Amino acid sequence: MGLFNLFRKKDMSNEIQEYLAKGAVVLDVRTLAEWNEGHSEGAKHIVLATIPLNVDEIKSWNKPVIAVCRSGGRSGQATQFLQNHGVDVINGGPWQNVDQYLVSK
Repeated sequence: MGLFNLFRKKDMSNEIQEYLAKGAVVLDVRTLAEWNEGHSEGAKHIVLATIPLNVDEIKSWNKPVIAVCRSGGRSGQATQFLQNHGVDVINGGPWQNVDQYLVSK
């Protein structure tokens, strides 16, 4: 991997669509104020800082998870944490990345 590949954003559209086809739960980890400004219909809202307290709830969904936030940073943190705790999860990046596929259904 070259140095510049570290800064290239990976196109997640295929992976997002695959996860949605598997019945993935969209997990929005933004603040309540951000959530109230707009979010994907049917998404679950758990603020990033409280993810460790809610791992058992997330695991109880028994579904793959797509973590989202405003830019992809916080959802990346949530993804890494949840993967380390045995959750099948991907970082969907900004919530609009996933929302565009939900709207087209």
